[in-house]
Amino acid sequence: MSKISKEDALNYHEKDRPGKIEVVPTKPHNTQYDLSLAYTPGVAQPCLEIEKDPDNAYRYTAKGNLVAVVSNGTAVLGLGDIGPLAGKPVMEGKGLLFKIFADVDVFDIEVDQKDPKKLIEIVKAIAPTFGGINLEDIKAPECFEIEETLKKELNIPVFHDDQHGTAIISAAGLINALEISKKNISEIRVVVNGAGAAAVSCIKLYISMGVKPENVVMVDSRGVLNAERTDLNPVKKQFVTKRKISTLAEAMKDADMFLGLSVAGVVSKDMVKSMAKNPIVFAMANPDPEISYEDATETRDDIIMATGRSDYPNQINNVLGFPFIFRGALDVRATTINEEMKIAAARALAKLAKEYVPEMVARAYNLRNLTFGKDYIIPKPLDPRLITTVSTAVAKAAMDSGVARKPITSWTAYEQELNSRLGIDNKLIMAIRNKARQDPKRIVFAEANNFRILKAVQFVLREGIAKPILIGNKEKIHALIRENQLDIENVPIIDMIESVSDDKRLHFAKLLHEKRKRKGMTFNEAVEKMYNPDYYGSMMVETGEADAFISGFSRKYSSTIRPALQVIGVKKEFNHIAGMYLMLTRKGPIFLSDTTVNMNPTPQILADTTILTANMVKNFNIEPKIALLSYSNFGAFKGEGSPVKVKDAVTILHEKYPDLKVDGEMQANYALDGKLRYTRYPFNKLGDEDANVLIFPNLSSGNITYKVLQSVGTAEAVGPILMGMNKPIHILQRDSTVREIINMVAIAVIDAQRVSDEE
Repeated sequence: MSKISKEDALNYHEKDRPGKIEVVPTKPHNTQYDLSLAYTPGVAQPCLEIEKDPDNAYRYTAKGNLVAVVSNGTAVLGLGDIGPLAGKPVMEGKGLLFKIFADVDVFDIEVDQKDPKKLIEIVKAIAPTFGGINLEDIKAPECFEIEETLKKELNIPVFHDDQHGTAIISAAGLINALEISKKNISEIRVVVNGAGAAAVSCIKLYISMGVKPENVVMVDSRGVLNAERTDLNPVKKQFVTKRKISTLAEAMKDADMFLGLSVAGVVSKDMVKSMAKNPIVFAMANPDPEISYEDATETRDDIIMATGRSDYPNQINNVLGFPFIFRGALDVRATTINEEMKIAAARALAKLAKEYVPEMVARAYNLRNLTFGKDYIIPKPLDPRLITTVSTAVAKAAMDSGVARKPITSWTAYEQELNSRLGIDNKLIMAIRNKARQDPKRIVFAEANNFRILKAVQFVLREGIAKPILIGNKEKIHALIRENQLDIENVPIIDMIESVSDDKRLHFAKLLHEKRKRKGMTFNEAVEKMYNPDYYGSMMVETGEADAFISGFSRKYSSTIRPALQVIGVKKEFNHIAGMYLMLTRKGPIFLSDTTVNMNPTPQILADTTILTANMVKNFNIEPKIALLSYSNFGAFKGEGSPVKVKDAVTILHEKYPDLKVDGEMQANYALDGKLRYTRYPFNKLGDEDANVLIFPNLSSGNITYKVLQSVGTAEAVGPILMGMNKPIHILQRDSTVREIINMVAIAVIDAQRVSDEE
């Protein structure tokens, strides 16, 4: 696992706006009339309607999409009983995951109450506010009583994720592991190490799916739960084995499956060797499993293994379940989350792992392909199909089992609604960083004397996104690292005065002079340029000593790009470069070009910019739907000016790239509203789809647009992304934030990966 410093964790939660979640208004509130509708006197009308029929609360309030994450802080992660207030960051984090993965809103409720009966009464009292209750980090055995009672006495879904989340995801893995190992669930012998809430729920679900109780052996910290034990609570007594064994080693002999929900290192290689043929080992202690992945796979080549970690195959991750389970339950207004719904979720996950995996999912993990097998028995958390696959299965199971109060009549429409709930901006950033992490490249930073650059370097090092090379004054860099307690070790630092040998400087100067001697550059000037970090860093990329170059934090764009153009050069097939911004909006990602380079492009340059942008968008595993913008639509303006230029560019594109989804000229509102465009101009090549790529007629319009969107908080800008260079060169915005630098580094790495694949 990547090392996370105390300072970074605290800064993450404190800076900008403390915490991880906020409440955002969903209705207009800018006028007195709006406020009169929102509050008094207008609010009285929905109040009266709800008084007549309580179900109207789902029509007129946020209840139907609102879940309470409730905890008393008695079993917070691996920290134990730290109290409700100390557990609040975890509950906020759960709310964040609910929102970004399934568009479920959350209020986190931390309750200072350990008495289960009193806690039950508190949750019952606040239940009218919510469409569902997610119990979290409540210790066993009290959690069983609390959940069971609330499920009986409330008519909304109640779900203790610590129990059922792990159970559902691991059950999906078990279904597929059994298929691969050609074993029958009714015949397998299962050893469970750990007897807490998750372990109990896992084995109960497995039993409901076909595992025979007599084939289960459960082990806690004192040994096997057997008939000789006198220290067992009522929950553990359910799993007492009749076998005459007392140790984990004895239990593992000839076992078909090991399920670990305990502590690191309790399983030895000899224990794994003693298991049956094609053993299934789910070692899910975090951060270190009961037996390491390396030890287990070295011991048995027929093993099927899963862990709780993201850096090994088959991660058992609760985020594959709870957001989508609640999504489906809320959408049919289920009165509960029953066994049928949990099994449906597990089977849906298992089935998804056997389906063709979209390229974007494989590429997010830097794999050429993902196919069902020993190393892929569970879907990846970044798979965008999870929301439709799992939520739909849960909703159907709720309807089939008679607990749905609002049946879905059109599954096609429901899937479309699910897909439209979320833009993929958060997932896109996660996918970009994850793809970079799979094959990190050597990135040269030209301005390493700056704290923000070094802070970003610390992050990309810790996350394994890139292999940084720093250019700057060694003394200043080390001072900044010490002063700010940055965790940056063993990173190469090139001091332009002290570190560069005369031979290396002359070698680079000769190469530059050869490129520029017929363009007015003397050899002495080339030598002088090699004291400039932008020239030197670009030459490192040109000669293969690095894979990509990052600069521009403290200098003008034009002065930073010039050295790269002279050293690296432009792709011959385009003969120009262009700049693109990725804007992360509520509608999803939108790509804007050209925003940084070409002042007044010709039709051919506009067409080239479009192709450069389309290729880059495809590199993010997104299909480009491109609109060339102007102030008129499809030939409405008959005079001279940008509409004619844009129209000519579209003609070039339609002739040379007939399969590309591109059209114009069009106004921005028609580009972004596909239905409006199709109603007025049904002949357009985008049909009724919203454009996700906007090509501007000149630099002014593109630059102004992205800066307005960024400044008013409508969208987060990632870029500028430089396109058309022979090798990966990327120029930062001046005074970029650490997050912006990190995003640009990830994009530079992906760009370098693409170049490497093409070579």
